Amino acid sequence: MLSKKEQRLRRARQTRIRIAQQGVARLTVNRTNLHIYAAVISEDGGKVLATASTAEAEMRKTLGASGKGGNAAAAQIIGKRIAERAKAAGVEKVAFDRAGFAYHGRVKALAEAAREAGLQF
Repeated sequence: MLSKKEQRLRRARQTRIRIAQQGVARLTVNRTNLHIYAAVISEDGGKVLATASTAEAEMRKTLGASGKGGNAAAAQIIGKRIAERAKAAGVEKVAFDRAGFAYHGRVKALAEAAREAGLQF
């Protein structure tokens, strides 16, 4: 029987295979209990073009004393930031890689905020 993490990684592998066939940069998301991380990775060599996370020093100041990055409000801020940084790196179109996480809650909040900020996926 597969563990919870192994099941998630198995789902992620299928998604990444599909994204690789599309030939576009991917917006990948990772979430932990305390933080949420987003990165835009190039389609060719897998180079990281832009990153944003609630673990960044300036983000922790924005989130207040507790530095809580484990909520949907923080995920929205990260979605906006990753879209701005991706555009600055010259990326307009991405494929959304939710890394096996359910498209719900924080992952959904990040995706919708990135779409509103102008990223296409």
